[in-house]
Amino acid sequence: MKIKKIEFPAKSILSQGKEKFDYVDSFAGGLVGNGQNFDMTQVGKAFFTSGPKWGSKMFAFRNKVVGLFGLKTGVETEPIKEADNFTLEIGDRVGIFKVFNKTNNEIVIGEDDKHLDFRVSLLFDKNQGGQDENSLTISTTVKFHNWLGVLYFLPVRPFHKLIVPAMLKNIIGKLENG
Repeated sequence: MKIKKIEFPAKSILSQGKEKFDYVDSFAGGLVGNGQNFDMTQVGKAFFTSGPKWGSKMFAFRNKVVGLFGLKTGVETEPIKEADNFTLEIGDRVGIFKVFNKTNNEIVIGEDDKHLDFRVSLLFDKNQGGQDENSLTISTTVKFHNWLGVLYFLPVRPFHKLIVPAMLKNIIGKLENG
């Protein structure tokens, strides 16, 4: 499966305000069609369980460092433990992520903090291009509030560009294999 960097999708809920963001990116990958129709809760569950192991270690390190500056680490909230209760409805929280929007084909999660706000869109596009292939796009937006946000994102940016495609590949694998 090929993951590629693409233009920010116009179909995304976030596209209406994308000119207000300081950073945007989007990565897409194809899912074998066969009439599969994934619920956005399934896509969300796959997102939260598809991070590469090295990414989890980096996130734990990030939490230790940013906690020293009073930034949110996600430990303030209790992650959902039972998959049966994992619905990702608007307002729900999973770790550092809050669900901001949810439609039949997109879920928008993220967080607002002192230094920056970020959003992650998971956009499921059925039969893109008329082929028997669906696509899943992960788009990220960041809005800086101050110099700390800019400084914070400097070392995060290159790792973000590695983690997101790896996660997307893992998510697609989970969805295709059930």
